[in-house]
Amino acid sequence: MKIPLYETLFKNAQKAGKTLLTLSDKRINAVLHSAGENILNKKNIILAENQKDLDRMNPSDPKYDRLKLTAERIEGIVADLENVTHLPSPLGRILTETVRPNGLRIKKVSVPFGIIGVIYEARPNVSLDVFSLCFKSGNVCILKGSSDAEYSNQAIVSAIQEVLQTFSVPAACCTLLLSGREAASALLNARGFVDLIIPRGSKSLIQFVRENAKVPVIETGAGICHTYFDTEGDAGIGQAVVANAKTRRVSVCNALDCLIIHEKRLSDLPFICEKLQDRDVIIYADEKSYKALSGFYPENLLQHATEENFGTEFLDYKMSVKTVSDTGEALEHIAQYGSKHSECIVSENGETAGWFQNQVDAACVYVNAPTSFSDGAQFGLGAEIGISTQKLHARGPMALEELTTYKWLIEGRGQIRG
Repeated sequence: MKIPLYETLFKNAQKAGKTLLTLSDKRINAVLHSAGENILNKKNIILAENQKDLDRMNPSDPKYDRLKLTAERIEGIVADLENVTHLPSPLGRILTETVRPNGLRIKKVSVPFGIIGVIYEARPNVSLDVFSLCFKSGNVCILKGSSDAEYSNQAIVSAIQEVLQTFSVPAACCTLLLSGREAASALLNARGFVDLIIPRGSKSLIQFVRENAKVPVIETGAGICHTYFDTEGDAGIGQAVVANAKTRRVSVCNALDCLIIHEKRLSDLPFICEKLQDRDVIIYADEKSYKALSGFYPENLLQHATEENFGTEFLDYKMSVKTVSDTGEALEHIAQYGSKHSECIVSENGETAGWFQNQVDAACVYVNAPTSFSDGAQFGLGAEIGISTQKLHARGPMALEELTTYKWLIEGRGQIRG
């Protein structure tokens, strides 16, 4: 779909990309540092704009927590940006270098993708995360946020563009599209302008992008996460892991959705779930786990599980429980209902834990630690654009290195091919 307005924006982004390639890493870091300072200076303005978005959303909506900004959250987002500035540049790295028998010197060198489009839902923090990672890795970002976060995104991008212009860097290095469907359609069809699209959000958003994009896509976002409590699991570790994975932030993709428990450890289930009742977590339990929890877990929070409760990304204070007879059955359940995002086993048996990690098809697989750690900053990557659940090019937290591709550089002395 070639719409004059968007085609102009895309062409401006391409021109900005050429300028971005000329910037030194020192100057890039200076821009990022100043962008973080400007976000903090405009914190009250951003919070006021964010409140306009919040006022249009029902507080009971699971997206509400994702949408909400606080002074503390803004400071955390800026801290992640600052972490990015301290990381080495991912560009110009010589990945391989060889000299052929004929004297040709061949190097494989990391380079930016170019123009990266990101489509995301009601998470205004993504605007700054994406900008910092794309700018540091030499990529122009084209942002397409949802209408739910329209005012918040505009305030954040405005603060970023002010800094870009101060440094005589094209504002188009961080382009925010309108929030309507026409903008999304234009971006998905921007072949020849946009090099890569990354959707970040719900399963339905990712599916829509995958089915409609004519530009290459890397899928991130949807997380149906499990924790398997093995027959040799430590109950104290299990309680801590489950509580943190489920209740730290229920609206994020690394939150726990289903606890799988070995039938021999059902007597420990009330203890493992004990802290969940403090946050009014609704548990959808299968027959065996329901009996184990009955009388120990609040009756109003305990329900019988149905088939639809498994394979659901709740994004809410809700969790299902599945009872299994062995690790193989746990793996089968994850294979059927998981989203290849993050999975966990709680076990003191190293052999079982190793087998679990080897067999589970997921981007991040934990032993005795909660899936809430699936985050670029927690992995020491500074920040992330999202958690890739696919296998081509990138998998897991997508940070600086994952936002680069490579090209071959060949040097000769007049050799010709026979």
